Amino acid sequence: MEYTNKEPKKTFPTFVFNRIEFSGSLGDLGTLLPITIAMIVLNGLDATNVMVTVGLFYIVAGLYFKVPVSVQPMKVIGAYAIAVGLTPNQIISASLWMGLCVLFLGTTGLIHIIAKYTPKSTVRGVQLGVGVVLMMKGLDFMINPDPNLVVQYVGPINTGIILGIVGMAVTLILLENHKIPAAVLVVFGGILLGLFIGRPLKLEKLEIGFHIPRFFPYGIPSLSDLMWVIPVLVVPQMPMTIGNAILSNTDVMHEYFGEQAHRASYRSIANSQGIADIISFMWGGIPMCHGAGGLAAMYRFGARTAGANLMIGGIFVLLGLVFGQSALLILNLLPLSILGVLLAFAGAQLALMIRDLTGRKDLFVALIMLCIALTTNLAAAFICGIIIAYALKSEKINV
Repeated sequence: MEYTNKEPKKTFPTFVFNRIEFSGSLGDLGTLLPITIAMIVLNGLDATNVMVTVGLFYIVAGLYFKVPVSVQPMKVIGAYAIAVGLTPNQIISASLWMGLCVLFLGTTGLIHIIAKYTPKSTVRGVQLGVGVVLMMKGLDFMINPDPNLVVQYVGPINTGIILGIVGMAVTLILLENHKIPAAVLVVFGGILLGLFIGRPLKLEKLEIGFHIPRFFPYGIPSLSDLMWVIPVLVVPQMPMTIGNAILSNTDVMHEYFGEQAHRASYRSIANSQGIADIISFMWGGIPMCHGAGGLAAMYRFGARTAGANLMIGGIFVLLGLVFGQSALLILNLLPLSILGVLLAFAGAQLALMIRDLTGRKDLFVALIMLCIALTTNLAAAFICGIIIAYALKSEKINV
Protein backbone atom coordinates (compact mmCIF):
# COMPACT_ATOMS: atom_id res chain seq x y z
CA MET A 1 0.00 0.00 0.00
CA GLU A 2 1.23 3.50 -0.82
CA TYR A 3 0.82 5.76 2.17
CA THR A 4 -1.58 8.66 2.03
CA ASN A 5 0.14 11.90 1.08
CA LYS A 6 -2.38 14.67 1.42
CA GLU A 7 -1.39 18.29 1.82
CA PRO A 8 -2.61 19.66 5.14
CA LYS A 9 -4.96 22.62 5.07
CA LYS A 10 -2.32 24.65 6.86
CA THR A 11 1.46 24.47 6.81
CA PHE A 12 2.95 24.50 10.30
CA PRO A 13 6.38 25.67 11.50
CA THR A 14 8.88 22.96 12.42
CA PHE A 15 8.99 23.81 16.12
CA VAL A 16 6.40 25.66 18.19
CA PHE A 17 6.46 25.77 21.98
CA ASN A 18 3.12 26.87 23.38
CA ARG A 19 0.28 25.51 25.48
CA ILE A 20 -1.45 23.91 22.48
CA GLU A 21 1.64 21.93 21.51
CA PHE A 22 2.16 21.02 25.16
CA SER A 23 -1.43 19.78 25.34
CA GLY A 24 -0.81 17.61 22.28
CA SER A 25 2.37 16.19 23.76
CA LEU A 26 0.40 14.91 26.77
CA GLY A 27 -1.99 12.95 24.56
CA ASP A 28 0.59 10.20 24.11
CA LEU A 29 0.65 9.34 27.83
CA GLY A 30 -2.50 7.19 27.91
CA THR A 31 -0.75 3.97 26.88
CA LEU A 32 2.83 4.94 27.67
CA LEU A 33 2.51 5.62 31.40
CA PRO A 34 0.54 2.58 32.62
CA ILE A 35 2.76 0.02 30.88
CA THR A 36 5.99 1.87 31.67
CA ILE A 37 5.15 2.30 35.36
CA ALA A 38 4.07 -1.34 35.65
CA MET A 39 7.32 -2.59 34.09
CA ILE A 40 9.37 -0.47 36.49
CA VAL A 41 7.40 -1.54 39.59
CA LEU A 42 6.61 -5.17 38.76
CA ASN A 43 9.55 -6.19 36.56
CA GLY A 44 12.27 -4.22 38.33
CA LEU A 45 13.40 -1.97 35.48
CA ASP A 46 15.52 1.03 36.45
CA ALA A 47 13.35 4.19 36.40
CA THR A 48 16.22 6.52 35.51
CA ASN A 49 17.27 4.46 32.52
CA VAL A 50 13.69 3.94 31.32
CA MET A 51 12.70 7.62 31.62
CA VAL A 52 15.86 8.91 29.95
CA THR A 53 15.69 6.47 27.01
CA VAL A 54 12.01 7.27 26.42
CA GLY A 55 12.70 11.01 26.63
CA LEU A 56 15.67 10.89 24.28
CA PHE A 57 13.69 8.82 21.76
CA TYR A 58 11.01 11.52 21.76
CA ILE A 59 13.57 14.29 21.29
CA VAL A 60 15.68 12.63 18.58
CA ALA A 61 12.60 11.49 16.64
CA GLY A 62 11.16 15.00 16.75
CA LEU A 63 14.43 16.57 15.61
CA TYR A 64 14.77 14.13 12.71
CA PHE A 65 11.20 13.81 11.41
CA LYS A 66 10.31 17.47 12.19
CA VAL A 67 6.67 16.57 12.91
CA PRO A 68 5.04 15.07 16.02
CA VAL A 69 6.09 11.45 16.54
CA SER A 70 4.65 9.07 19.11
CA VAL A 71 6.76 6.92 21.42
CA GLN A 72 5.01 3.84 22.78
CA PRO A 73 5.94 0.62 24.59
CA MET A 74 5.67 -2.55 22.53
CA LYS A 75 2.36 -3.80 23.86
CA VAL A 76 2.65 -7.56 23.27
CA ILE A 77 6.01 -7.68 25.04
CA GLY A 78 4.90 -5.26 27.77
CA ALA A 79 1.65 -7.07 28.52
CA TYR A 80 3.33 -10.49 28.69
CA ALA A 81 6.21 -9.17 30.80
CA ILE A 82 3.81 -7.65 33.32
CA ALA A 83 1.51 -10.69 33.39
CA VAL A 84 4.17 -13.33 34.10
CA GLY A 85 6.84 -11.21 35.82
CA LEU A 86 9.70 -11.39 33.34
CA THR A 87 13.17 -10.39 34.50
CA PRO A 88 14.81 -7.15 33.30
CA ASN A 89 17.32 -9.13 31.24
CA GLN A 90 14.55 -10.99 29.43
CA ILE A 91 12.85 -7.67 28.61
CA ILE A 92 15.99 -6.03 27.25
CA SER A 93 16.77 -9.21 25.28
CA ALA A 94 13.45 -8.73 23.51
CA SER A 95 14.44 -5.10 22.84
CA LEU A 96 17.65 -6.24 21.18
CA TRP A 97 15.97 -8.77 18.88
CA MET A 98 13.16 -6.41 17.94
CA GLY A 99 15.69 -3.69 17.21
CA LEU A 100 17.80 -5.97 15.01
CA CYS A 101 14.79 -7.39 13.13
CA VAL A 102 13.15 -4.04 12.46
CA LEU A 103 16.47 -2.42 11.52
CA PHE A 104 17.08 -5.29 9.07
CA LEU A 105 13.69 -4.69 7.44
CA GLY A 106 14.46 -0.99 7.15
CA THR A 107 18.06 -1.05 5.96
CA THR A 108 17.46 -3.77 3.36
CA GLY A 109 14.28 -2.16 2.07
CA LEU A 110 12.23 -5.30 2.76
CA ILE A 111 9.72 -3.18 4.64
CA HIS A 112 8.83 -1.41 1.37
CA ILE A 113 8.14 -4.78 -0.26
CA ILE A 114 5.89 -5.75 2.66
CA ALA A 115 4.14 -2.38 2.41
CA LYS A 116 3.67 -2.72 -1.36
CA TYR A 117 1.77 -5.98 -0.98
CA THR A 118 -0.24 -4.95 2.09
CA PRO A 119 -3.74 -3.84 0.97
CA LYS A 120 -5.08 -0.49 2.16
CA SER A 121 -8.06 -2.21 3.77
CA THR A 122 -5.65 -4.19 5.96
CA VAL A 123 -3.88 -1.06 7.18
CA ARG A 124 -7.25 0.53 7.92
CA GLY A 125 -8.26 -2.66 9.73
CA VAL A 126 -5.19 -2.35 11.95
CA GLN A 127 -6.10 1.25 12.71
CA LEU A 128 -9.70 0.32 13.49
CA GLY A 129 -8.61 -2.57 15.70
CA VAL A 130 -6.07 -0.53 17.64
CA GLY A 131 -8.54 2.33 17.97
CA VAL A 132 -11.32 0.19 19.44
CA VAL A 133 -8.89 -1.63 21.76
CA LEU A 134 -7.64 1.74 23.04
CA MET A 135 -11.20 2.94 23.65
CA MET A 136 -12.04 -0.26 25.52
CA LYS A 137 -8.90 0.03 27.65
CA GLY A 138 -9.74 3.65 28.38
CA LEU A 139 -13.20 2.69 29.61
CA ASP A 140 -11.63 -0.12 31.62
CA PHE A 141 -9.39 2.41 33.38
CA MET A 142 -12.45 4.52 34.22
CA ILE A 143 -14.69 1.72 35.46
CA ASN A 144 -12.32 -0.39 37.57
CA PRO A 145 -11.02 0.74 41.00
CA ASP A 146 -7.75 2.68 40.96
CA PRO A 147 -5.27 1.27 43.53
CA ASN A 148 -3.57 4.66 43.86
CA LEU A 149 -6.73 6.43 45.08
CA VAL A 150 -7.48 6.54 48.80
CA VAL A 151 -11.06 7.64 48.11
CA GLN A 152 -12.39 4.68 46.11
CA TYR A 153 -16.10 5.53 46.22
CA VAL A 154 -18.31 8.59 46.45
CA GLY A 155 -21.45 7.05 47.88
CA PRO A 156 -22.20 3.94 45.80
CA ILE A 157 -20.31 5.21 42.72
CA ASN A 158 -16.69 4.35 41.90
CA THR A 159 -14.53 7.49 42.06
CA GLY A 160 -12.87 6.53 38.78
CA ILE A 161 -16.22 6.63 36.97
CA ILE A 162 -16.91 10.14 38.27
CA LEU A 163 -13.43 11.35 37.28
CA GLY A 164 -13.79 9.69 33.89
CA ILE A 165 -17.15 11.31 33.17
CA VAL A 166 -15.90 14.74 34.25
CA GLY A 167 -12.70 14.29 32.24
CA MET A 168 -14.63 13.25 29.13
CA ALA A 169 -17.00 16.21 29.47
CA VAL A 170 -14.18 18.71 29.97
CA THR A 171 -12.29 17.25 26.99
CA LEU A 172 -15.32 17.43 24.71
CA ILE A 173 -15.97 21.05 25.69
CA LEU A 174 -12.36 22.21 25.37
CA LEU A 175 -11.08 20.01 22.54
CA GLU A 176 -11.06 22.90 20.04
CA ASN A 177 -10.29 25.60 22.64
CA HIS A 178 -6.89 27.18 22.00
CA LYS A 179 -6.87 29.27 25.17
CA ILE A 180 -7.47 26.41 27.59
CA PRO A 181 -6.09 23.21 25.99
CA ALA A 182 -8.06 20.12 26.98
CA ALA A 183 -5.20 17.75 27.78
CA VAL A 184 -3.34 20.30 29.92
CA LEU A 185 -6.40 20.98 32.06
CA VAL A 186 -7.40 17.31 32.32
CA VAL A 187 -3.90 15.99 33.11
CA PHE A 188 -2.85 18.68 35.58
CA GLY A 189 -6.32 18.75 37.11
CA GLY A 190 -5.98 15.00 37.58
CA ILE A 191 -2.59 15.40 39.27
CA LEU A 192 -4.02 18.02 41.66
CA LEU A 193 -6.90 15.69 42.50
CA GLY A 194 -4.35 12.94 43.08
CA LEU A 195 -2.72 15.10 45.74
CA PHE A 196 -6.02 15.25 47.64
CA ILE A 197 -7.67 11.87 47.06
CA GLY A 198 -4.66 9.73 46.14
CA ARG A 199 -2.04 8.11 48.30
CA PRO A 200 -0.14 10.77 50.29
CA LEU A 201 2.96 12.08 48.53
CA LYS A 202 5.83 11.55 50.98
CA LEU A 203 8.29 14.29 50.17
CA GLU A 204 11.04 12.62 52.17
CA LYS A 205 10.99 9.73 49.68
CA LEU A 206 11.72 12.00 46.71
CA GLU A 207 15.32 11.27 45.72
CA ILE A 208 16.14 14.68 44.28
CA GLY A 209 19.63 14.80 42.83
CA PHE A 210 21.44 13.86 39.64
CA HIS A 211 20.82 10.26 38.63
CA ILE A 212 23.06 9.07 35.81
CA PRO A 213 21.80 6.29 33.51
CA ARG A 214 24.07 3.24 33.46
CA PHE A 215 24.97 0.95 30.58
CA PHE A 216 23.69 -2.58 31.14
CA PRO A 217 22.29 -1.82 34.62
CA TYR A 218 21.15 -5.45 35.00
CA GLY A 219 24.30 -7.01 33.58
CA ILE A 220 24.67 -8.77 30.22
CA PRO A 221 21.74 -11.10 29.40
CA SER A 222 22.55 -14.80 29.34
CA LEU A 223 22.41 -16.83 26.13
CA SER A 224 19.37 -18.68 27.47
CA ASP A 225 17.51 -15.38 28.00
CA LEU A 226 18.45 -14.19 24.52
CA MET A 227 17.18 -17.41 22.93
CA TRP A 228 14.07 -17.83 25.11
CA VAL A 229 12.50 -14.50 24.16
CA ILE A 230 12.52 -15.18 20.40
CA PRO A 231 9.50 -17.53 20.22
CA VAL A 232 7.78 -16.16 23.34
CA LEU A 233 8.04 -12.39 22.77
CA VAL A 234 9.65 -11.45 19.46
CA VAL A 235 7.63 -13.62 17.04
CA PRO A 236 4.22 -12.55 18.48
CA GLN A 237 5.28 -8.88 18.53
CA MET A 238 6.62 -8.61 14.96
CA PRO A 239 3.31 -8.61 13.02
CA MET A 240 1.87 -5.95 15.31
CA THR A 241 5.00 -3.81 15.00
CA ILE A 242 4.99 -4.06 11.20
CA GLY A 243 1.25 -3.47 10.88
CA ASN A 244 0.71 -0.74 13.45
CA ALA A 245 4.02 0.88 14.35
CA ILE A 246 5.47 1.02 10.82
CA LEU A 247 2.81 0.75 8.08
CA SER A 248 -0.14 2.32 9.90
CA ASN A 249 1.97 4.91 11.69
CA THR A 250 3.66 6.10 8.49
CA ASP A 251 0.28 6.34 6.79
CA VAL A 252 -1.12 8.43 9.66
CA MET A 253 1.89 10.78 9.59
CA HIS A 254 1.32 11.53 5.89
CA GLU A 255 -2.44 11.78 6.38
CA TYR A 256 -1.98 14.45 9.06
CA PHE A 257 1.08 16.36 7.86
CA GLY A 258 1.40 15.78 4.10
CA GLU A 259 4.70 16.96 2.64
CA GLN A 260 5.90 18.12 6.05
CA ALA A 261 6.28 14.42 6.89
CA HIS A 262 8.56 13.87 3.88
CA ARG A 263 11.21 12.24 6.07
CA ALA A 264 8.72 9.64 7.28
CA SER A 265 8.96 6.59 5.04
CA TYR A 266 8.44 2.94 5.90
CA ARG A 267 12.21 2.55 5.88
CA SER A 268 13.03 5.57 8.08
CA ILE A 269 10.31 4.73 10.60
CA ALA A 270 11.59 1.14 10.82
CA ASN A 271 15.19 2.31 11.20
CA SER A 272 14.22 4.81 13.89
CA GLN A 273 12.57 2.10 15.98
CA GLY A 274 15.35 -0.40 15.35
CA ILE A 275 18.12 1.95 16.50
CA ALA A 276 16.08 3.07 19.53
CA ASP A 277 15.49 -0.51 20.68
CA ILE A 278 19.15 -1.48 20.33
CA ILE A 279 20.08 1.55 22.46
CA SER A 280 17.29 0.67 24.90
CA PHE A 281 18.84 -2.81 25.19
CA MET A 282 22.16 -1.29 26.25
CA TRP A 283 20.57 1.29 28.58
CA GLY A 284 18.10 -1.04 30.24
CA GLY A 285 14.97 0.61 28.87
CA ILE A 286 11.69 -0.76 27.55
CA PRO A 287 11.03 -2.10 24.03
CA MET A 288 9.74 0.98 22.15
CA CYS A 289 8.01 1.79 18.88
CA HIS A 290 6.15 4.61 17.09
CA GLY A 291 2.46 3.93 17.70
CA ALA A 292 -0.27 5.13 15.33
CA GLY A 293 -2.65 5.42 18.29
CA GLY A 294 -0.28 7.65 20.20
CA LEU A 295 0.20 9.91 17.18
CA ALA A 296 -3.57 10.15 16.73
CA ALA A 297 -3.86 11.24 20.37
CA MET A 298 -1.10 13.84 20.05
CA TYR A 299 -2.74 15.28 16.94
CA ARG A 300 -6.24 15.29 18.44
CA PHE A 301 -5.09 17.18 21.52
CA GLY A 302 -3.25 19.84 19.53
CA ALA A 303 0.25 18.69 18.48
CA ARG A 304 1.13 20.04 15.03
CA THR A 305 4.91 20.53 15.27
CA ALA A 306 7.95 18.67 16.56
CA GLY A 307 7.98 21.07 19.49
CA ALA A 308 5.54 18.67 21.17
CA ASN A 309 8.19 15.94 21.07
CA LEU A 310 10.87 18.16 22.54
CA MET A 311 8.62 19.23 25.42
CA ILE A 312 7.39 15.78 26.47
CA GLY A 313 10.83 14.28 25.83
CA GLY A 314 12.45 16.94 28.01
CA ILE A 315 10.00 16.18 30.83
CA PHE A 316 10.86 12.47 30.76
CA VAL A 317 14.60 13.15 30.70
CA LEU A 318 14.32 15.57 33.64
CA LEU A 319 12.15 13.15 35.63
CA GLY A 320 14.74 10.43 35.17
CA LEU A 321 17.81 12.55 35.84
CA VAL A 322 16.42 14.58 38.77
CA PHE A 323 14.11 12.14 40.58
CA GLY A 324 15.40 8.71 39.55
CA GLN A 325 13.32 5.83 40.91
CA SER A 326 11.19 8.25 42.96
CA ALA A 327 9.75 9.75 39.74
CA LEU A 328 7.09 7.04 40.09
CA LEU A 329 5.72 8.84 43.16
CA ILE A 330 4.92 11.84 40.95
CA LEU A 331 3.57 9.86 37.99
CA ASN A 332 1.29 7.79 40.25
CA LEU A 333 -0.54 10.97 41.28
CA LEU A 334 -2.31 10.92 37.91
CA PRO A 335 -5.50 8.84 38.29
CA LEU A 336 -5.91 5.95 35.86
CA SER A 337 -9.33 7.27 34.87
CA ILE A 338 -7.69 10.41 33.47
CA LEU A 339 -5.32 8.27 31.42
CA GLY A 340 -8.47 6.44 30.33
CA VAL A 341 -9.88 9.69 28.95
CA LEU A 342 -6.74 10.19 26.83
CA LEU A 343 -6.93 6.60 25.60
CA ALA A 344 -10.62 6.87 24.67
CA PHE A 345 -10.10 9.97 22.54
CA ALA A 346 -6.93 8.53 20.98
CA GLY A 347 -8.80 5.38 20.03
CA ALA A 348 -11.72 7.26 18.51
CA GLN A 349 -9.39 9.45 16.44
CA LEU A 350 -7.54 6.42 15.08
CA ALA A 351 -10.63 4.29 14.43
CA LEU A 352 -12.13 7.09 12.32
CA MET A 353 -9.34 6.57 9.78
CA ILE A 354 -11.55 3.94 8.12
CA ARG A 355 -13.91 6.67 6.87
CA ASP A 356 -12.20 6.67 3.46
CA LEU A 357 -13.06 3.00 2.86
CA THR A 358 -16.09 2.96 0.56
CA GLY A 359 -16.10 -0.50 -1.00
CA ARG A 360 -18.07 -3.29 0.70
CA LYS A 361 -15.15 -5.71 0.47
CA ASP A 362 -12.72 -3.23 2.03
CA LEU A 363 -15.10 -2.49 4.89
CA PHE A 364 -15.66 -6.23 5.35
CA VAL A 365 -11.90 -6.80 5.72
CA ALA A 366 -11.59 -4.01 8.29
CA LEU A 367 -14.55 -5.28 10.33
CA ILE A 368 -13.36 -8.90 10.27
CA MET A 369 -9.94 -7.71 11.44
CA LEU A 370 -11.62 -5.83 14.28
CA CYS A 371 -13.42 -9.00 15.38
CA ILE A 372 -10.19 -11.02 15.25
CA ALA A 373 -8.26 -8.34 17.15
CA LEU A 374 -10.87 -8.26 19.92
CA THR A 375 -11.09 -12.04 20.27
CA THR A 376 -7.41 -12.95 19.77
CA ASN A 377 -4.77 -10.28 19.13
CA LEU A 378 -3.76 -7.65 16.59
CA ALA A 379 -0.94 -9.74 15.14
CA ALA A 380 -3.40 -12.48 14.16
CA ALA A 381 -5.79 -9.86 12.80
CA PHE A 382 -3.05 -8.36 10.60
CA ILE A 383 -2.07 -11.72 9.09
CA CYS A 384 -5.68 -12.83 8.57
CA GLY A 385 -6.57 -9.44 7.12
CA ILE A 386 -3.95 -9.74 4.38
CA ILE A 387 -5.16 -13.24 3.47
CA ILE A 388 -8.84 -12.20 3.40
CA ALA A 389 -8.14 -9.03 1.41
CA TYR A 390 -6.35 -10.99 -1.32
CA ALA A 391 -9.06 -13.66 -1.35
CA LEU A 392 -11.72 -10.98 -1.86
CA LYS A 393 -9.93 -9.68 -4.96
CA SER A 394 -11.52 -12.59 -6.78
CA GLU A 395 -14.68 -11.61 -8.65
CA LYS A 396 -16.16 -14.97 -7.70
CA ILE A 397 -16.34 -13.96 -4.03
CA ASN A 398 -18.84 -11.35 -2.89
CA VAL A 399 -19.84 -10.04 0.52
